[in-house]
Amino acid sequence: MLSDPRPDLLAAVGHTPLVELAVSPRARAWAKLESFNPSGSAKDRTARAMVRDAYEKGILGPGTIVVESSSGNLGVALAREALIGGWSFHCVVDTRTNAQTLAHMRALGAILHEVTAPDPETGDWLVARRAAVDELVAELGAITLDQYSNRAAITAHSEGTMCEIIDALGHAPDFIVAAVSTTGTIGGCAHFVRSHGLPTTVVAIDAEGSVLFGGTRGSRILPGYGAGVVTELSTHVEPDSVIRVSAGDAVRAARTMARASGFLPGASGGAVAHGVDTLAARHPGAEIAAIFHDDGRAYLDTVYNDEWVEANL
Repeated sequence: MLSDPRPDLLAAVGHTPLVELAVSPRARAWAKLESFNPSGSAKDRTARAMVRDAYEKGILGPGTIVVESSSGNLGVALAREALIGGWSFHCVVDTRTNAQTLAHMRALGAILHEVTAPDPETGDWLVARRAAVDELVAELGAITLDQYSNRAAITAHSEGTMCEIIDALGHAPDFIVAAVSTTGTIGGCAHFVRSHGLPTTVVAIDAEGSVLFGGTRGSRILPGYGAGVVTELSTHVEPDSVIRVSAGDAVRAARTMARASGFLPGASGGAVAHGVDTLAARHPGAEIAAIFHDDGRAYLDTVYNDEWVEANL
């Protein structure tokens, strides 16, 4: 049975604000601000759901060693879960993970393992990280919650994120928009929409160069959205449409939104803002609800740094 030793902190996961932001003048757009979760991202929901599921299955408890791959946000969320739950967390990261996020994980007691080169066959960092996870699980006698196949993430965003959006609006929006990587968020939204027979169109925001949903593999410089492999979880997800956003468009949209609204989106949030503007141009007058997975504080040295942008984009 799952015991929450500090329910005051864990109870802060979810119920994030839904606010109207100046994303586009051509449509009414609402932003679900997941940066208000304790760890600063939507991955708090995913972590909470996977941990609960593992406790209920009897595979996780005090003293357990957990190994997981993360590009950043999930690692922070699981580090906090481990600290509260009394188990050990090892996180496999790669060289693209920003220093602030690494420091955050270390401050919460996570043990970090950095992959310094992509997979030699595919050239993909995620493949290399997952291989490192498998090695550590065997070496440490650990378990992995595997965010790339764990359907608890879909449940979290169906019963949590999408349900909260509908409750806040009092009705279903014309569109729901979310960036995709592991695809738990968009999968949960799609599940809620279809199981309740809602007229909402589910739109996935993917990166150019991502292989999700029929995409073509290419280089991707921004973390947070897109994937170099088709995750098992994504095979259970069918968005109504996909908008692929380049790194340059994501950065431009993030900066525009920051100046227009005062909210600083992260890299995936910039892609979402670009997607919302695209939908508004195609469907004037539509009501669009968009999920912003985190904010831009971890991207001040990249997305919001002129020198980095000029050198990389």
